[in-house]
Amino acid sequence: MAEQQGILLPFLSLPFLLLFSFVFLFRLRRCSVKLPPSPPRIPIIGNFHQLGTLPHRSLRALSQKYGPLMLLHLGSVPLLVVSSSEMSMEITKIQDTYFATRPATTAGFAPYGDYWRQMKKISVLRHLSVKRVQSFRFIREEEVALLIEKISHACQLRNSINVSELLPILSDNLVSRAAFSSKFEEEDDNSRRIGPLTREVTSLLGMFSARDFFP
Repeated sequence: MAEQQGILLPFLSLPFLLLFSFVFLFRLRRCSVKLPPSPPRIPIIGNFHQLGTLPHRSLRALSQKYGPLMLLHLGSVPLLVVSSSEMSMEITKIQDTYFATRPATTAGFAPYGDYWRQMKKISVLRHLSVKRVQSFRFIREEEVALLIEKISHACQLRNSINVSELLPILSDNLVSRAAFSSKFEEEDDNSRRIGPLTREVTSLLGMFSARDFFP
């Protein structure tokens, strides 16, 4: 009996899925808002299937077909894709207040409002001011000198060195020393502290969260 119910379950849910799709499309057609051009999408998943394994190339190909302003749907989330400098200027500078709010995601970005404006003011005046940036000049000079020393030492020993790996570490060390007074890759008895933690947080923030797209 349980096996028969398991077999019939997909067939019983199929009519509800089709009904939902037709209702969704019908309501979308009745919408009076003029939206940017959008490639055809599949119910429920939207345009996820068109991103492919290289999303940046897929978005470039789609924008060449549908224009500099393109609307995609990732699950239930509408996504506006901007691929021209003129439109980017219009959105980020001229119409900034309309696009400042970030969607509520697992990462927890603050929506545009009094709190957002206050945090921005504190960041600009206290953390990113000219005086504050200049106060960390000695950190930048020390880290750059250490990087040059590593490269010079590798050249003297005729060893190969991957500069592409060293430059991100340099950037991370600068930020870590300015914010936490500790280096990103600081080693103490072969144990690394801030580096792995920062990598883990960055990885978690960049991970795909299904509930952000499928309610």
